[in-house]
Amino acid sequence: MKMIFDAHLDLSLNALEWNRDLRRPVAKIRETERPLPARLNGQAAGTVSLPEMRRGGIGLCVATQIGGCMKPRSYVANWESPSQAWAMTQGQLAWYREMERLGEMVQITDRDGLETHLRRWADPVAAAERNEPIGYVLSLEGSDSIVTLDHLQRAWQYGLRALGPAHYGIGRYAMGHDVLGEFPPSGIELIRAMDQLGMILDVTHLNEPCFWQAIEIYEGPVWASHQNCRAIVDDVRQFSDEQIKAIIDRDGVLGAAFDVWMVVPGFVRGQSTPESIGVTMRHIADHIDHICQLAGNTKHCGIGSDLDGAFGREQSPSDLDTIADLQSLDSILSDRGYSDDDVSAIFHGNFLRVLRRAFA
Repeated sequence: MKMIFDAHLDLSLNALEWNRDLRRPVAKIRETERPLPARLNGQAAGTVSLPEMRRGGIGLCVATQIGGCMKPRSYVANWESPSQAWAMTQGQLAWYREMERLGEMVQITDRDGLETHLRRWADPVAAAERNEPIGYVLSLEGSDSIVTLDHLQRAWQYGLRALGPAHYGIGRYAMGHDVLGEFPPSGIELIRAMDQLGMILDVTHLNEPCFWQAIEIYEGPVWASHQNCRAIVDDVRQFSDEQIKAIIDRDGVLGAAFDVWMVVPGFVRGQSTPESIGVTMRHIADHIDHICQLAGNTKHCGIGSDLDGAFGREQSPSDLDTIADLQSLDSILSDRGYSDDDVSAIFHGNFLRVLRRAFA
């Protein structure tokens, strides 16, 4: 079993918004939710918990904070004022700190901490048996909660190491993929302040004008934590080949996302099922392979599953029951001719390269 670095998991959102105790097995979390009135996507169908991550060798992840003020307003992680959004992210931070206190997780903020953690997880089977803590790099999905640039500095001090300026809709600092417009002046200031701090810029969710502005302005490390290919699923949420090539040119990495509407064309939320449309983990490999073909190598793709990102089994590949099943990509990619070293790069090595550069 190879260690996996999953570059996008909304762990604190699941713990606090969905009231899931992620220390429990997935089966127990589902059982707890079955009797409840229906209120959330993926109810009683979650796929992620800390024990399942260990079982699947996912010893390291990018774990998010989310607190938006985007317009139009939605009902999850979206607040009427930046101060409310900031408070939400601080509650999420408190959850991560509690998981650290309990020995369930450990925050990775620098090169020494990263290398120490990788030694701990060098044998993922043995690490899981020892119940080793899961490492996490803290990222902010959407920048609306950054009340002022002083708050960005405070976030850096508590360990924020990556930031995606946009989520959905019209943001305070950036435009999401589903709306038009460029960065407002405050967004340019934010990007430059991130660069000065040495944060990783996550270009996921940026619309095309903001994407190209960010690529031009930002000089530091870049990744797209959970991002699929528009050549396969023709939607503005996915990246065009030109955008993918721009990330490749920056020695960045794109993480394959597992929300099936992003994986195959024709999936309709609330109508289609993964089984009815026939989507499997092999379709995830199609996106990985497409990026590899564009790059001419295997250095720029990884896994950013986004599992339980406001969906569950009803919107995941049909042959995935829990996050531990990410390991099945090993044989799928091997069957397509990818070497053992190639798979290791996709599973963890590529994102680690960007992370090490950021921590240099």
